[in-house]
Amino acid sequence: MWHMKRREILKTLSAIPVAGGIMSVESLVSQGSQKKPVNDAGLLSNPPAGALALGPDIYQSIGVEPMINCRGTFTIISGSIELPEVQKAVDYASKHHVHIDELAMAVGKRLAAITGAEWGMVSSGCAAGLKHVTVACITGGDPEKLVRVPDLTGFTKTEVIVPRYSRNQYDHAIRNTGVKLITVESMEEFKNAINSRTAMIYLFSAPREYYNGPLSIENITAVIKDKNIPVLVDAAAEILTIPNDHLRRGATIVAYSGGKAIRGPQGAGILLGNKDLLFSTWQASSPHHGPGRDNKIGKEEHIGMLAAVEAWVRRNHTEEEKTWISRMEYISKKVTGIKGVTTQITEPQGVDNRTARLSITWDSAVLNITGEEVAEDLLNNKPRIATGGGRTNPRDGSTSISISAQMMQPEDEKIVADRIYKILSQKHDKKVVVVEPPAANMVGHWDVSIDYYSGRGTHKLFLEKQEGNTIRGLHKSTFSMLDIAGQIDGKKVRLQSNYSDNAESVPFTFDGIVDGDTLTGVLYFGEYRSANFTAKRSEQNQRQVTDIRVPSHGGKKSDSW
Repeated sequence: MWHMKRREILKTLSAIPVAGGIMSVESLVSQGSQKKPVNDAGLLSNPPAGALALGPDIYQSIGVEPMINCRGTFTIISGSIELPEVQKAVDYASKHHVHIDELAMAVGKRLAAITGAEWGMVSSGCAAGLKHVTVACITGGDPEKLVRVPDLTGFTKTEVIVPRYSRNQYDHAIRNTGVKLITVESMEEFKNAINSRTAMIYLFSAPREYYNGPLSIENITAVIKDKNIPVLVDAAAEILTIPNDHLRRGATIVAYSGGKAIRGPQGAGILLGNKDLLFSTWQASSPHHGPGRDNKIGKEEHIGMLAAVEAWVRRNHTEEEKTWISRMEYISKKVTGIKGVTTQITEPQGVDNRTARLSITWDSAVLNITGEEVAEDLLNNKPRIATGGGRTNPRDGSTSISISAQMMQPEDEKIVADRIYKILSQKHDKKVVVVEPPAANMVGHWDVSIDYYSGRGTHKLFLEKQEGNTIRGLHKSTFSMLDIAGQIDGKKVRLQSNYSDNAESVPFTFDGIVDGDTLTGVLYFGEYRSANFTAKRSEQNQRQVTDIRVPSHGGKKSDSW
């Protein structure tokens, strides 16, 4: 179990991630607790919602304010915008009934013809594709096994090997099938892990180790070339390479997100590779019953995804990237008109999250505003703009925001440039941070009661040291003992810890008011939103120190010593 270092906790108390963005604790707290479900997530305070109105303001009609995407193809901010060809194809597809099996076979054949792979399949997102391929590998196409998943009792294939560098939040989709993930860190461990229960090898293509590490795809496939073990590659955020680079390197199946670079339906993905295995994978997918029924993929997504791939091979990617650069240059020219502001444009590189980027940097002590504050202003005020977040160097005070060009639409660069220019060119008063003396000594044991959305839980805080306004200690969560640290400002208390396991993490940020022996407030979970909490000082707050009695041995040294 990995624990967040206390110094890291203290550094991150000023800004915590909320569902893929950066929001300050102040912003979160100001918008209420989880008892107010609309505003508790740290999002823009919504106007009164009315009936859905079809038209350009369709989102505003129900109280949702859209944003300009200068961050990237993150699912939490709705991925990419579908290509016009995709929207038209989906519209036509929605007007007819078809047999989904027949449609899947026709689409799979056409995807193969376009990409050069043996076969293709549309899934309900990349993660669902990972799940379905895993099911295919552990069942081998046997429907009696299929309907038993995730109970793998009696199965011969129950393990998936994954290098440490490939562990990530999305491999939860693989674990959903009931398999045991075997994590390896060296070629020796990899070879020793292979056995008769090995169903599949899972590789995440984004890390550098995938291409040139000891457990690269080439090295792995060389070891298993005669063992009939499939290799699944997760290339969710990559551009589509034709002929496919991963299949050429030895992958059996490669999975992509449909709603990222390919700009198909956000709720779709594609799988390319071995025909037989993809037939078993389709067998494990909706509309068929079994473990994949909960990942339904409709006729519109099938046709929309095929239309996106058809368009991919016709798109002029070179010209698209020139447009990205021109948008970054426009913003750069505008904002560098402010004294002390510098920029750097990074041209598109590689295949993963390929985009042009613009970094805008200034001295926070000169302009009296940080990148974090600028990013928050851009996201929380109209017109809303999602950026890569702010960064401030504590050593020299330099601060920045980043802009990604990949998902920007025509004319967006003008709006973005004007908004950033306006914020940075305004006069900002120098901030004087006044921290009030602590109103309480928080050292002790605290019993924490948490009101989740649909249940209750109990945690414990063992606050061991308070030096001035700084607090340190331990946090006993549902399953773990975590380091926790934070600050007390008058009666305001903020504490932060982090739970991490299986390549996934849950941040805990306690933000409350202390009154005597009671601390009440809101507990934030990052992307998992929030809950109300009440902490009360434990009756058994202090450890009782008693005399330690040493057994008498008559003055003679015991043989057991």
